[in-house]
Amino acid sequence: MVKFAEAEIRRFRNVFVCRKCKSKIKAPNMKIIQGKVSCRRCGSKAFKAVRKK
Repeated sequence: MVKFAEAEIRRFRNVFVCRKCKSKIKAPNMKIIQGKVSCRRCGSKAFKAVRKK
């Protein structure tokens, strides 16, 4: 499968996964670092970057 830079940016840029309930959220990096974003499902503020396969 061919990898396109545009597609990688669209899929992985500013996408984070909740560490508790594993739901995805799209938010700016700085807001995640500052703790201003909470999970929609569980309300947690612990996120990690989505893993590239």
